[in-house]
Amino acid sequence: MAGDFDFSGKTILITGAASGIGAACARWLDARGAAELVLVDLDRPGLDTLGLSCKVRPYGGNVSDPALWALISSEIGRLDHAVINAGVPGPGKPIVDLDFSDWRDTMSVNLDGAFLALRCAMQSMMHASPDEAARAGSIVLTSSVSGISGKAPIDYGASKAAMAQMARIAANEGAPHGIRVNAIAPGGVDTPIWDKMEFIRQESERLGSREAVLAALAQQTSPLGRFASAEEIAGQIGFLLSNMAASTTGAVLVSDGGFSL
Repeated sequence: MAGDFDFSGKTILITGAASGIGAACARWLDARGAAELVLVDLDRPGLDTLGLSCKVRPYGGNVSDPALWALISSEIGRLDHAVINAGVPGPGKPIVDLDFSDWRDTMSVNLDGAFLALRCAMQSMMHASPDEAARAGSIVLTSSVSGISGKAPIDYGASKAAMAQMARIAANEGAPHGIRVNAIAPGGVDTPIWDKMEFIRQESERLGSREAVLAALAQQTSPLGRFASAEEIAGQIGFLLSNMAASTTGAVLVSDGGFSL
C-alpha cells in the first residue's frame, strides 16, 4: 500500500500553492517523494517559505493571465499530476448588490484561471514523447460545497459549480489518453482565505479571536461541528491523484463535514 502513495520521480503542478490547501498539498506530495513541484501563486515570495526538500519551480503571477501559462507551458516539459486549486472568495454579496466587476474578478481567477491551468496540464500529459506515453496522469480541481448549495454567494458558488463540471468534461476527454480528472468539494476549511473576508474580521473583534469565529461557524454549518484542516483536504486530494484511485475519474468528492446533508 505504501507504493500507492509513492510519488517518486513525479512532476506535479499546484496552483494557489503559497498557502492553505495548495501549500498543504505541496508539503504532502514532497513528503511522499515528488521529484519536482511546479508551484504557481500570486504571492511569489510565499512559495519560498514552504520548506520543501524536492526540486521546486516557482512561478509568480495571476492564474487568469494567459501569458503566464504560455511561459509555464514552454518551460516545464512533462507533468504527471496537477492540483488546480487557486481561487478567491469573492465579496460575498447577494445578486442585487453584486457589481459586474466583482463578478468578473471572481470568475477570472476561479474559472478562467482553472481553465488555463487545466489546459496546460492536459496538453503536457497528452503531448508526451512516445517513450512517456504509457505514463498515466491525474488531475484534481478544488471545487467547493458552495457549488452544490444554493446558499452560497452567486459569483463564488457559480464558479465552483462550473469547476466541478469542468472536471467531468475533462475526465471524458482525458480518459482515452490515460488521464484521470476529479474534483474535491470541501466545506469549511481552516485556511487564510477566511482572513480576506470583512465579516470574519468584524466577528473576530466581537468574539475575541479568529479561531472563535471559525468554531462558531463550524457549529452552525457542519453536523460534525468542525472545519477540516488544510492537511486533511491535501490527503484527500493526494488519494485522488494516487494509484489508490486508479479507477476513479469524473468524480466530485464532497468533503464538507455533512453540510450538504
